Amino acid sequence: GLYRDVVENITGDHPRVYRQVSAGAQVGLVAVRHDWPVPAPYRSPLASIPFVRHVVIDPPFILDPPMNKRSGEFTEVPENPIADLELDASQWICYPAVVGPTVIFIYVNQRFIGLGGALANLFELASDEQVAAGPQAVFLYGVPAESLAACGLLPTVFHDDQEHDLLVAAIPAEDRFGYFGYLKKMVLTLHNVAVMKHGRLPFHGAFTRITLESGAAANVLVLGDTATGKSETLEALRELASEEVSDLRIVADDMGSLAVDPDGVLRGYGTEIGAFVRLDDLSKAYAFQQLDRAIFMSPHKVNARVVVPVTSLEEILRGHRVDVLLYANNYEWVDEEHPVIERLDSVEQALEVFGEGRAMAKGTTTSTGLTSTYFANPFGAVQRRERHEAIAAAVFAAAFRHGVVVGQLRTRLGIERFASRGPQEAAVALLHLISTRTAQTAR
Repeated sequence: GLYRDVVENITGDHPRVYRQVSAGAQVGLVAVRHDWPVPAPYRSPLASIPFVRHVVIDPPFILDPPMNKRSGEFTEVPENPIADLELDASQWICYPAVVGPTVIFIYVNQRFIGLGGALANLFELASDEQVAAGPQAVFLYGVPAESLAACGLLPTVFHDDQEHDLLVAAIPAEDRFGYFGYLKKMVLTLHNVAVMKHGRLPFHGAFTRITLESGAAANVLVLGDTATGKSETLEALRELASEEVSDLRIVADDMGSLAVDPDGVLRGYGTEIGAFVRLDDLSKAYAFQQLDRAIFMSPHKVNARVVVPVTSLEEILRGHRVDVLLYANNYEWVDEEHPVIERLDSVEQALEVFGEGRAMAKGTTTSTGLTSTYFANPFGAVQRRERHEAIAAAVFAAAFRHGVVVGQLRTRLGIERFASRGPQEAAVALLHLISTRTAQTAR
């Protein structure tokens, strides 16, 4: 190549060992203008911004954004945060994302373009037809800080524009918000608010179909806050029981929704085709297994993460029956009175346990100690609590009517020295539950 010719001509040295290095960028985006039904108040800031239509990634792609933790909640505000906003279209791109049953236009400032490129590993890119039909929500990531000055010290905000049937969100272009968690969780907050309008219950959890070699199978939904052991337990199940598990299919890795179908059966849906996984709590081999398709973030810091594809759009939209519904309890010890899996006896008891949303903070946010968040879901459920409570009561009533196993799973991930052992023992208990449940159903 030209570079080698120049070096050899200047140095007069002809090396015998050549090492191939990546040339150019590791992520390429093809973005073009695309017509969509832009409501009048949004034409000035949004109509000229190009849409991403193709993405090329040369993995492993490693980012070190300015932040590696997220703070606070996303606040619903009465005023539109992007009203009268003027943007330079050359500094922005739009990633139109399919997020469960919703389409969300994610506008990313060039300042955060690396994080914007990582969206391709997390959310399916919307089709031309979906772009032309328009979104249920728009999110501007990286607006001028002064435009949100009136929104307080933590201006991570969204607004329900009922006149135009559009959810609108914005986060300012400041280094303290330069973390993928802000980008991902605001998108999921918008999804959660949107699905509640249609009677679905948004959940913060991992939903997986587990099939054993014996033929036993169950669709298992584990709800819980960040770093409570949801994904860690499923990964431990994959590793510990590889000879017994024939298939482990992910429907939702972090967020999704529940709906009661016309027959009264509880069904779960996902949102993401990828996972934003905390490396600290996974096996050391995991990162190397994902090298050919992974996007790593701050691998040398606490709360190191990897964004990796884990499922398909078809899988997350299908609507799978829920067989097991558990709350991930990462803070309680296990003893005779507190088993790894404890079944709950009534709708009221379940609503109390799930509603309290207790968890031991693990450093993924700025929270510390034992925390409590309504339904472990500060992403829409807290902001629309009254609506959420009504849907939750109906969902849990349907679960108990149709024999769903409802309980809590003690992962002990938040207890010192149990980061590995806790999820491993939880995985063994879950394996036993699936086997015995299937046997009892057969009888």
